[in-house]
Amino acid sequence: MSTEVQDQRSAAPRGRLVEGVRLIFIALFGTAGFQVGTRIGPQSTPKTALCVFLGSAVGYVVGGILGRVTLRTVSGLERELRRTPAAEMAAGVVGLIVGLIVSALVTFPLLHLPSGAAWPAMVFVYLTLSSLGYRLGKAKRDELFGLVGVKPRAAGRSGGDVSVIDTSALIDGRIADLVSTGFLGGTFLIHSGVLRELQAIADSSDQRRRARGRRGLDVLAELQKSPTVEVVLVDEAGVNDVDAALVRLAKDRGGTLVTVDANLAKVASAVSVPVRQVNELAAAFRVPYAPGDELTLHLVRPGKEHDQAVAFLEDGTMVVVEHAGSRIGQDISAHVTNVIQTPTGRMVFASLAAG
Repeated sequence: MSTEVQDQRSAAPRGRLVEGVRLIFIALFGTAGFQVGTRIGPQSTPKTALCVFLGSAVGYVVGGILGRVTLRTVSGLERELRRTPAAEMAAGVVGLIVGLIVSALVTFPLLHLPSGAAWPAMVFVYLTLSSLGYRLGKAKRDELFGLVGVKPRAAGRSGGDVSVIDTSALIDGRIADLVSTGFLGGTFLIHSGVLRELQAIADSSDQRRRARGRRGLDVLAELQKSPTVEVVLVDEAGVNDVDAALVRLAKDRGGTLVTVDANLAKVASAVSVPVRQVNELAAAFRVPYAPGDELTLHLVRPGKEHDQAVAFLEDGTMVVVEHAGSRIGQDISAHVTNVIQTPTGRMVFASLAAG
């Protein structure tokens, strides 16, 4: 689906909202015009019709203005709700309810005041304490959930828990493995520009690019199903430079940028934004020994197979040396022949060096 089609679909309900508000005001002002036309002066159908027309015209103009104001307000609230994690919203609602309860208790004595002073004071107290309760609930959400023994699925706003994911990291796919093994978790922020880039790549006429884009979308769907990750879509319209938007988002939210793009990582580092490069993490966990490398070992015990001997490296990695059963207890030189990665660690196979 193209971006133009998406924009058309999103614009349709917005237009209906404006027209709905406009119709309400046309009806209200048209009714007011009818009342004015029937009560002022002698009864006259043309006069009444004129008043109804003028009232409807005023309602059309006022309704259009207020409709657009309502649309902007609703759109802004929708964007803010999309950016807010679900756990944070739940804690905010709890704080709001507590604020309303406290407001009811505080304003009870105000009922004894004259109505002219009581109602403004009560409105002020309700607005102030409910807003304060909502903000405190969001800020103290971990403590609130901890009181009832519940831990949010993905913790909140600290720099180590919020990650901004770029397009290259999703296409690369290894981020899903990092999440499944517990190396990454928390809140993942996905900028709307990243989604547009993935969609454009997935719709490409080139078969390889299309496959890469679809893989990125599949990885995103997999992340959304993970119980240790909360994926939050950050909707920001009118963005031309997605990379700059990602760096800005990570800086504003105090998050970490996750990418495979070395150039983007350099830009982020230049403005003091923390970066997790998937390639650097993979390089840090690469196998330190390759076939042909020479090792100096101390053989400590026999192996499972005939004429094998076992040694251990400094990090505890077990090395099995072929045809070295008679050299147990000695220091030897051996050449690596194979390296096997197992769920319990790494195992190195080697053979005695010539001479």
